[in-house]
Amino acid sequence: MLRLNSSSTALAEAICGYCALFLALMLVLSCCESSDGEYYTVQQIQKDHVERPCDEIYVVREGETLHTISEKCGDPYIVEENPHIQDPDDVFPGLVIKITPFKDRQRS
Repeated sequence: MLRLNSSSTALAEAICGYCALFLALMLVLSCCESSDGEYYTVQQIQKDHVERPCDEIYVVREGETLHTISEKCGDPYIVEENPHIQDPDDVFPGLVIKITPFKDRQRS
């Protein structure tokens, strides 16, 4: 009788281990799924990033100036749209600025 209990315990532990492995696999796979149920490849993500270099809210990175950000994002009026920037030469990493690309400006 004692052998029967230990073998059923081992079987229960094995099943529990496989269930945990299955749940972990499902969790990893669900992270790769988009909200539409489609999967994105690395090339699609890189393509989307190249086509849209700047979001409407932009965080300044180290080594960037308003001039380089203006060229990168296509917004020549960064200082005018961001009244919290008193000195255009005093831009630091972590500064949050609003970006309106020039092509979006022409549509409105």
